[in-house]
Order: sequence, then C-alpha cells, then structure tokens
Amino acid sequence: MGKPVYMVSGSKGGVGKSIVSMSLIHYLSKRGEKLLLIDADTANPDVGKAYSKTVETVYINLDEKDGWMDLVNRLAVQPDETVVVNTPARSGVGVKLYGTLLTESMQELGRELVTLWVINSQRDSLQLLKEYLDTAGSHTTHVLRNLYHGPERKFELYNTSKIRATVEAQGKTFNFPEVADRISDLLHSERLTIEKVIEVAPIGNRAEVNRWVKECASVFDGVVA
Repeated sequence: MGKPVYMVSGSKGGVGKSIVSMSLIHYLSKRGEKLLLIDADTANPDVGKAYSKTVETVYINLDEKDGWMDLVNRLAVQPDETVVVNTPARSGVGVKLYGTLLTESMQELGRELVTLWVINSQRDSLQLLKEYLDTAGSHTTHVLRNLYHGPERKFELYNTSKIRATVEAQGKTFNFPEVADRISDLLHSERLTIEKVIEVAPIGNRAEVNRWVKECASVFDGVVA
C-alpha cells in the first residue's frame, strides 16, 4: 500500500489553501514523513517557493489534461512518499474536466486520496464543494472552516446545509485555527517555512506561531486518524 495523497483544495481564491498546505507539510514533517509537494498553483506558487529547499517539490499545471497525467505518473513512481497537492484558485475547471484521471487511478496505485476542502463563509464555497464531491466519488473529503474568516457561527450556510450531511457521511468537518496577520504575512510575503518563522521571529510572534501550530496539529490528528 502506497502512502496517502492529501489534496488541499477549495477552488476559490482567498479561502486559505496555501496556509493549510504549509501547516500540513509542517505537521507531516514533524511526524517524520518523507514528503513530496506538488504545487499546482503555478501562477503564484507561495508554498513551493517556501518549501522547495526542505521538501522535494514538483510544479504541475492541473489546468491541463497532461498535468493530471503527469500527477498520476509521479504518484506511481514515488509510492513511498506522502504527497501534499496544493491546488490553485482556478482548480475547479481542471478537476471537473480531468479529475477522474486521478480519482479512478487511486485503486490501481494502491494509495488513499484525502481532500482537505477549505471554505470561507460565502455561498459559492458550497457550490464548488458540491461539484467536487461529484468528481471525488468514494474518496474521503474533509471540510475545513477557516476561522480566519470568522468564528464557527459565521459559517451558517455550510453548518445548516445538506452538503454538510453529505460530507460527514464519509468525512469530517474541522475548524482550521486563525493565525495572526503578521505571521500569515511572513509565510506568504516572505515565503518562509513555518520552521523558519519559529526560528527567526521575536518571542511574542514565536509564541503565537507555536500556539497556532499546536491547534493545527489537533486538526490534522483527526485527518490522519
């Protein structure tokens, strides 16, 4: 059995996919996993640029059919590496057209596909999620309410929706913890790894990163379990 493939998605820009990918990479690295990062956000590869010096990183364009074939081929030749796929804001179209190239290959690959679908509190997040679930089929999809966009009660559209029941019939709903803007800016603008931020940040900032990392780990413990 090959190592799992974690796809961080949400299709919509600004929901927080990059910071979820970074925190997931940090978490898996601390568990001693050998990692492969696939950064599909080729227009703005913040995650790849931050982690390419410490994690094997490949850039693949998932807007095109060839990119999906390249992704499947890469998974076939590197079965012993846990994979994190960071998807771009525009990924919904590519998934809809070509996503089955991945989902229908997973059994032959002997790998588990786990999607972390990041949402904000807006309605279009739910529509994009519904479309993705149709493609993902029987593979596990978890929803992460990104609390950067407000407390859990702000996600009322999702909380009371039929789509939540569909998600929780095969996956879970998690609250992804908010981190201070100054830390988020370092990760995005400076393209630093979380480990590097902990190393160079002033003591107050470091305390905030360590708090956030612990809360992220509680979420990912549930995902991995």
